[in-house]
Amino acid sequence: MNKNSKIYVAGNSGLVGSAIERNLRNKSYSNFVFTPHSDFDLTNQKTVKDFFEKEKPEIVFLAAAKVGGILANNKYRAKFIYENLQIQNNIIHQSFENGVKKLIFLGSSCIYPKKSLQPIKEEYLLTSELEYTNEPYAVAKIAGIKMCENYNLEYGTNFMSVMPTNLYGLNDNYNLEESHVLPALLRKMHLGKVLMNNDFDSIIIDLKKNPIEGINYYTGKDEIISLLKKFGIERGKIKLWGTGNPRREFLHADDLADACVFLAENKNFKDLITNTPNFEQGSLNRIKNTHVNIGTGKDISIKELAYFIKDKIVYYEGNIEWDSEKPDGTFQKLLDTSKINALGWKYKIELEDGIKNMYDEYLK
Repeated sequence: MNKNSKIYVAGNSGLVGSAIERNLRNKSYSNFVFTPHSDFDLTNQKTVKDFFEKEKPEIVFLAAAKVGGILANNKYRAKFIYENLQIQNNIIHQSFENGVKKLIFLGSSCIYPKKSLQPIKEEYLLTSELEYTNEPYAVAKIAGIKMCENYNLEYGTNFMSVMPTNLYGLNDNYNLEESHVLPALLRKMHLGKVLMNNDFDSIIIDLKKNPIEGINYYTGKDEIISLLKKFGIERGKIKLWGTGNPRREFLHADDLADACVFLAENKNFKDLITNTPNFEQGSLNRIKNTHVNIGTGKDISIKELAYFIKDKIVYYEGNIEWDSEKPDGTFQKLLDTSKINALGWKYKIELEDGIKNMYDEYLK
């Protein structure tokens, strides 16, 4: 990978893809090709085939995906497995067909078993059942890992898979139905705060930027109050899903981007093989678990996170109520990051600083 390499960042408008593009531009890479979401349907095989044959990228970062939190994962189960399988099948296969020199595939820590030992090592993949609420998404991502791994083994490609923990940062998704836990908490606390202050001007500003189903800035106050309540936002209190007891690890998207670019610049598939040190193409040894975890190695309970955002970030003075009838998801997903650390990379952005910067950007 050199400064003139033609680089395709799939999903460059999203949380991860935009962070990868920023990281690359900051390192003086400038030869990019993109597939804007409005113009390219990456689930369409011919669309992807035509793009690769025309542009011939040398380096691919596969950050395009159908993503969401526990509510979206459980509600749109068919969409999550279909769209993710289609996107990654098309891009990985066309990367092979068109001689891509290196591909970085973005997965997720939800690929690991629901009751996995903690911290989670790469070798725990496929050792027991998955968490049911995000099983379709996890199965798709596992398929992507195995596709990269086995294209490498059969065809000699140089495709690497990274498994990040829970992500947050600039360009995050604040849709209250589809977002992950951290941006959802930030937005709920913010809306709860301005609602508590009867600051409907701020609510309207928020709704113009991030519309909520059925609400727009023409909607009357009573309708706004009613629909905010649907999402657990009421005057003086916020209702959150589950017990708050599950623990989650959070990684800033800029750190993940840095890890992806580090691997693209410095490592190859053979560097990720830990169970067969003397790997050679065509070896009959059982080669697996060549993906690499990306995280901080530290976690926090959802309850601790919620109160930190409430008291230290948003300064929301209302109450938090927990709806224990709603699912918690997997109790703990703390990644073992010893593999990526041994390869020479470590995270830089602490959670407290990252959340503060995220909220500052949200307010802008």
